[in-house]
Order: sequence, then structure tokens, then C-alpha cells
Amino acid sequence: MAEDRVTIDWTTLLDNIGDRQVEFSGEASGERYDFAVQYDVLEALSAQAPDGDAVALAQRHRDELEKAAGRALARFDGIGRTIVSGNDLDQAWPAGRPHLAR
Repeated sequence: MAEDRVTIDWTTLLDNIGDRQVEFSGEASGERYDFAVQYDVLEALSAQAPDGDAVALAQRHRDELEKAAGRALARFDGIGRTIVSGNDLDQAWPAGRPHLAR
């Protein structure tokens, strides 16, 4: 993949409360992929826990999320959904919240 970001289809965002993640589809290099970003990552981006507004948090941080999805896709193994993790963020994990780095 030559692109450094994924173009997220913002109409596909789904709050999967049971798995504590927001799922979505996006495109890179003309291919469509499925992604998920866990609540912990959204909390790291926004400095607030998703509390019924996980999709809104994802939309609020769309630029960072598209870049992080691009980094996640670079290590994609071709099986299932690509998970956007804290390691895919530009910023470091908050020092006062080491429990998020697991």
C-alpha cells in the first residue's frame, strides 16, 4: 500500500458496544477494507471515555483516525478486520493512563 492514510466511509461507522469498538469500512489504493478501533484508542485520542458517543468521538478525530488506519493497514495480514491500535497513533499513550497501553 503506497498511501499513508485510509479514506474512511463515514456512513459505515457502527458502535459495537459488546466488543467496545467502532467498526467501519475504508478505501486505500482502490481497495475496500474493514476496520475496527477500540474504545481505548478513542479515549487516548479524545482524553474522554466513550459513553454512548463512540461514533461521535471517531468522527471528531477523523484525520487522526484515517492516518492511524493507514498505519494499521500497513501491517494487515489479509485475514478479517484490521484493528486500529494505540500503536498506530501519532501521539504517545498518556503517561497517567498506563492501563490503556495493554
